[in-house]
Amino acid sequence: MVNDSILYQPKWRIIDQSTLGPSFDALQSFAMDDTLCNSAGSGESPPIMRSWVHHDTIVLGIQDTRLPSFEKGVHYLKELGYRVIVRNSGGLAVVLDAGVLNLSLVFSEKQQRIDIDTGYEAMVDFVQDILSPYHVTIEDREIVGSYCPGRYDLSINGRKFAGISQRRLRGGVAVQVYLCVDGSGSGRAGVIQEFYRRALNGEPTKFTYPEIMPKTMASLSELVGKELTVSDLMMKTLETLKSYADSMSNTHLSIPELSLYDFNYQRVFTRNEKALL
Repeated sequence: MVNDSILYQPKWRIIDQSTLGPSFDALQSFAMDDTLCNSAGSGESPPIMRSWVHHDTIVLGIQDTRLPSFEKGVHYLKELGYRVIVRNSGGLAVVLDAGVLNLSLVFSEKQQRIDIDTGYEAMVDFVQDILSPYHVTIEDREIVGSYCPGRYDLSINGRKFAGISQRRLRGGVAVQVYLCVDGSGSGRAGVIQEFYRRALNGEPTKFTYPEIMPKTMASLSELVGKELTVSDLMMKTLETLKSYADSMSNTHLSIPELSLYDFNYQRVFTRNEKALL
């Protein structure tokens, strides 16, 4: 990696929400990243690294809500004990649980435009640096058969452990990754496979939904052959971020940010309720 990467910043702001527990809802994360996009985009905040964990949650994409028997699929997920929500950006169904660490890198476009590939590549570099102690080769390419497949799937030996997305709002760019740290990657994929089977219900669709092959997915613990935990990876994440910055600061939301967050939360909550009707 070269030092002109957008990862190298004079200051990184850290908001660590990885230990908030089961009461921390994924809708709160959507509102949080929208709020931080505004803060970074306006120049009121330096670039931000936010980390978070959500328990037993399935996040669906808008396209998933158009499945012919969507209600049947959602009923199945709820029977398994999952909270089901619909995200406010692109993509398809993903599993979040206590073994999945999520990271957002939030940048400003105030000084210079950040094109889509630059945002994705920064996150690829970040994850590669975090995992460098494990001496694994990480590929960024679409893994067919995985859930929420995309150009920037991250895999080791052809098995996906992470996916990257972006959200752009008010001059801010949030690049987000989910990292399956421990547990069974194929087990998570099996849940999504069955969701699509029930929600498609054998009916044809104009949109091509992924045919999930559970063996295409694995957790990092499975891939590196060593038991890793979210807290292990969180420590490595902070160490890695420190290598990019002159300084780092752990902060909470400011008073103006809290006000905007409340507004954003109401917005995503209402949108989610409508999507699940």
